[in-house]
Amino acid sequence: MRFTILLALSLTMSACSFVPQLQLSEPPIPAAFPNREAAPPGPSAAGLDRAELIRDPRLLRIIDLALANNRDLRLAMLNVEAARAQNGIQTANTLPGVDAQASYSRERTAGQGEQQPVIANQYGVSLGLNAFELDLFGRVRAMSEASLAEYLASEEGYRAARVTLIGAVADAYFAERLAVEQQALAERTLTDWRYSLELARVLMESGRGGNMDVARAEAQVAAAEADLQARERAVAQAGNALRLVVGAELPADLPPPLALDSDPVMTQLPAGLPSDLLLNRPDIRQAERALAAANANVGAARAAFFPKLSLTAAFGYTSPALAALFSAEHKGWNFSPRVGLPIFDGGRLDAELDLAKTRKNEAVVRYEKAIQTAFREVADGLAGSATFGAQIKAQARAVVESARAVLMAEARYRAGLDSRLELLDAQRQLQAAQQALLSVRREEIANAVSLYKALGGGAA
Repeated sequence: MRFTILLALSLTMSACSFVPQLQLSEPPIPAAFPNREAAPPGPSAAGLDRAELIRDPRLLRIIDLALANNRDLRLAMLNVEAARAQNGIQTANTLPGVDAQASYSRERTAGQGEQQPVIANQYGVSLGLNAFELDLFGRVRAMSEASLAEYLASEEGYRAARVTLIGAVADAYFAERLAVEQQALAERTLTDWRYSLELARVLMESGRGGNMDVARAEAQVAAAEADLQARERAVAQAGNALRLVVGAELPADLPPPLALDSDPVMTQLPAGLPSDLLLNRPDIRQAERALAAANANVGAARAAFFPKLSLTAAFGYTSPALAALFSAEHKGWNFSPRVGLPIFDGGRLDAELDLAKTRKNEAVVRYEKAIQTAFREVADGLAGSATFGAQIKAQARAVVESARAVLMAEARYRAGLDSRLELLDAQRQLQAAQQALLSVRREEIANAVSLYKALGGGAA
């Protein structure tokens, strides 16, 4: 009965806690995003499934493959498992450890004088309470709170790693698509410039052109051939980068890709309110959990200044005969409380408390910085949403007009009204305009993916 009472007391005693009350200040960001008119109305796009954001079925398959094979994500998951195990260890420290033991000994003692040697048996069973700290001042409970917060922070870190991975896969995928389309453009340009070379040769043979025009056309073709080799290299390197971030070879049965001008992603996303970031961004929630852990560690450091009361107890039976082991006269018990109070430690406890407070202040700064970084990333994404559409339209007009200029320059060159230089300049302007259009379309897609990440999407 006494043992049961002591056990109950050890489980329920907790007189006070020195963990400071954690009060978060208002987020250090404005109440609204700039460029709000660039985003459609509605709640934050963080609630969109990635299949709603991404319209390219090939990319969706590749993302699923990356989530299953990426090594960085596996490491993040292992970190969660380690934090869960550590939290289990710390939680176990808040509970008393009870051991059951059974023993047997056989001893022979030498006889004295005419006495014969004596052989004695000893049997024993006991139930013991290990040295268990009664958490009178909340030190163990504070350490348990810190461990739980660190575990929850690791889970948010895993979600943040998923968001980062999805964005990295999308970036690598569209970098590859840009390289492929730039290669296709280089092949078309080489075909056009080879035709222009043949035209220069025909005009020279007819007496309406000269060797200089042919030489310039040949140099132009050679430059296009060199550019095509560079584009082929870029395609191979972009494919290598994509396979690295995926963590596996891409299967052969993937759906065909969408072209960059086929709207492979939703580019206009609702942003919601800045306060939504606190709920949707896993990196902000991770920083908040880390702050809670640092705050609990302050409480544990404060409680270390006060006495520690530990308890050891045992109840059992010992008997020289196994048959009489559990008789009342062979029953025994012991109860050993112990109190420890720090007197002199050279300032170690003060330094540990100062360190815990500093770590908490660092966690506050990291939390606030995470919020400010998130706000800046969303603001940048909205600025892109407000300008990329008009930029693409203007660049598309530049391509159309450059193509028209090439047709007019070629007609005038055929007619002998202009030299080869005018046609060469027009062709180069068309190629540059086409390359720029591909690049800005790729940038618009990357901006949409970044905005989706910045709003906290992709964490599920």
